[in-house]
Amino acid sequence: MHEPTYEITTLTPQQPTTHPAMLPTEIPPGVQMVTLPGGIRTLAYTPTQAPPAPPVPVSQPIPTWAKTTALLTPTIGGGVAAAGIGLSYAAPGLIAMSEALWAAVALIAAAAIGVPALLRFGRSAAGPGRDTTHITQNITASGMFGKANGTINHR
Repeated sequence: MHEPTYEITTLTPQQPTTHPAMLPTEIPPGVQMVTLPGGIRTLAYTPTQAPPAPPVPVSQPIPTWAKTTALLTPTIGGGVAAAGIGLSYAAPGLIAMSEALWAAVALIAAAAIGVPALLRFGRSAAGPGRDTTHITQNITASGMFGKANGTINHR
């Protein structure tokens, strides 16, 4: 009997092997495509990692400006309240003072009108026998900064 001849060949690095590529949807859960240190890419089981624990919140010190603001707030509120109470007590006096000021304005206006009228009435009541004095003054000057000369005439 005659035996068939077989030829055995070995895979050399120059001859790359081509395997049909798997689609990402065909890869089963828990298996990932990994690259080995020699550069060969292959499928491997990878352990699932637990999600990292959330960070523990650390208490922060209260800022100085917040402490100052918290201490000043009742003081400012108390000052505003005291000012409101003071204005409520002062309101009748302020109203009376404003009325007194209006009365003073009316008195000043009456004096500004009445005093010249009384003086004029007093002069005319003195009678026709009283002479009035008229003074005429003539002033002349030459140039912008010249010396001024003047004459006064009494009639």
